[in-house]
Amino acid sequence: MSIEEGNLAELLSVDEARQRILSQFSALPSEKVALSVSLGRVLAEDIIANINIPPHANSSMDGFAVRAADLQNASQHNPAKLAVVMDIPAGTFPSAPINANQAARIMTGAPVPAGADAVIPVESTDAQWSPGDNTPLPSSVSVFRALKSGDYIRPAGEDMEAGQTILPAGTIIRSAEMGVLAALGQARVSVTSKPRVVIISTGDELIEPGYPLSSGKIYDSNSYMIMALIESIGGVPHRMPIAPDSKDDIRRTFAAAIAQHPDLIISSAGVSVGAFDAVRSIIDELGAVNFWRVNVRPGKPLAFGHLAGIPFFGLPGNPVSAMVTFHLFVNPAVLKLGNRPDEQQIIKAVIADDMESDGRRSYFRVKLTRENEAITARLTGTQSSSALTSMVAADGLLVVPEGKSTVKAGEAFDVLLLRSLTLI
Repeated sequence: MSIEEGNLAELLSVDEARQRILSQFSALPSEKVALSVSLGRVLAEDIIANINIPPHANSSMDGFAVRAADLQNASQHNPAKLAVVMDIPAGTFPSAPINANQAARIMTGAPVPAGADAVIPVESTDAQWSPGDNTPLPSSVSVFRALKSGDYIRPAGEDMEAGQTILPAGTIIRSAEMGVLAALGQARVSVTSKPRVVIISTGDELIEPGYPLSSGKIYDSNSYMIMALIESIGGVPHRMPIAPDSKDDIRRTFAAAIAQHPDLIISSAGVSVGAFDAVRSIIDELGAVNFWRVNVRPGKPLAFGHLAGIPFFGLPGNPVSAMVTFHLFVNPAVLKLGNRPDEQQIIKAVIADDMESDGRRSYFRVKLTRENEAITARLTGTQSSSALTSMVAADGLLVVPEGKSTVKAGEAFDVLLLRSLTLI
């Protein structure tokens, strides 16, 4: 379906465009990576514990492993005296059980011997030693208080039990998850492959940053912006050289992009109805692409389809339009490829000033503050689709629904957050 011209009723809604797009995506296959480089990756399978953590009941204190029944009447004035029969440093395993009126000196984390059901901390005894000071094992120890069975003992499997699903597929690996995986002995983990995205900028007016800026030229900002957006949501971006506005150059650039066999291709500019938009004819040659006019501001022209079987987005050339349409359509698609949750947050905010919209679903760049009990939104300044600094200043995009042309101060609207905020 191609939607080229017409009034607002003929434009494709944001929700319908997004639904059509997401129906074309599914999570990428898995790959095995070393645990040491797994931070930020997405688990592709459930992690099921094959061992107990801890593997054995162990001491949570430096002290003596004892039988609680032997200490029933122990106190400061009536200490219980126990024979010390063994030493259990961390990293060793008890060689024998303890019996009635016996104790074993034990370090934090060391396995509790059979027969013992509690650990008395060294501070509650007459023993004088610290871990690592090579104090000889005493022949006996006096204990100055009673204990209950289980005191200062971490039972086997207290943290993780063998057979338990510890981390479900889809979990993003953070520092704590890396620790869990290491504790389970997982040297390599199965994760969803990162989406590989090729980014193309087209236009005779574009030059690379770092070169002198001549008359009629502008620096290519879109590809760098899109590259950063892709990387921020777990993708692997690759920028192509700028393609001038000639069919041969554009054809070569797109062919080179396809040859990399990426998971997604994104271009910016060249998808409107302008006379100089050579991109459209080339992508028609290479694939099946729909050119949509979406009921959105900024960013009405949008192309989506496939080039040689590879999903393709053609975004508007104006940088703000490109960034807004990325957040609305590309972001959820890349997240789905990477099997990541869509964590874009929407909050309610009250607009501070009267303003006008044009009847399309409009996304206004706003700064947010908390005033009294409400979160207040103020425009960041010009809402020109070429003003990138308005995005730098923006905390979010205030969404004015379709069909609403007059906005009054004090009205509440959804705001799509562009960054995490703490509004006290």
